[in-house]
Amino acid sequence: MAKKLVWGRAWHGRSYDLGRMSLRELWAAYLTYPAISLYACLAVLAGAYALFTAWHWQQIVVPTVAVLIVYPLAWYGLHRFVLHGRWLYRMHWSAALWKRIHFDHHQDPHRLEVLFGSSLNTIPTMLVITLPVGYELAGWTGFAAGFCTALVTTCVYEFVHCIQHLNYKPKNRFVQKLKRDHLLHHFQNEKVNYGIVSFLPDELFNSYVADPKDCPKSPTVFNLGYDLEEAKRYPWVMELTGSPPRNKPPGAMQERFDQ
Repeated sequence: MAKKLVWGRAWHGRSYDLGRMSLRELWAAYLTYPAISLYACLAVLAGAYALFTAWHWQQIVVPTVAVLIVYPLAWYGLHRFVLHGRWLYRMHWSAALWKRIHFDHHQDPHRLEVLFGSSLNTIPTMLVITLPVGYELAGWTGFAAGFCTALVTTCVYEFVHCIQHLNYKPKNRFVQKLKRDHLLHHFQNEKVNYGIVSFLPDELFNSYVADPKDCPKSPTVFNLGYDLEEAKRYPWVMELTGSPPRNKPPGAMQERFDQ
């Protein structure tokens, strides 16, 4: 558990269960996670470059706004059609990637170390999104501003995502709603509510459900369709896991949607 954390060493050989952590313990684990530190450093560097090379405020503001609009849409598309697609685990070379970036998280939604994205995957994704948008709008200054925006947005996404799985009731009603909507995706039906901070793309593309009563329970909400039959046909994820795919989280943990 995340008690008596030592700054800079909190992640050495530890496993964290968000279902048993306090908000204070989460902050300690979050701020010492290497990827978050890397995002923060890169954001400072990219932001400084944008500020020192811009000759007009629009070179910073326009790419920033553009990325804030594009980023939730891009995340939605990746989450829905790539991470919840069934083709990554069916290829040997991409099975480990799919396991790390999404399958493990759905198998155990409260396990903090697999909730966080890997910087080896997230940073290239951010570059692919922000380079064409930022550079087209304002050259390298625009790219730096857009990249900085994506990095800061990712830090916010990661923390809100942690809150959504933390054994904690947010005081803010908006954050309560975000948490309730996201938990529906994890504990009721994985084919709805793909957002983290914004569910507007879900509303635009008819995948948003606000009330659990309107959402049927999915038999694949925890295994994403990678059941025992699929594991026999495509064994690479199961081999990496060392055990068959689970149909429920460890300890049969459930969530309340009235939080």
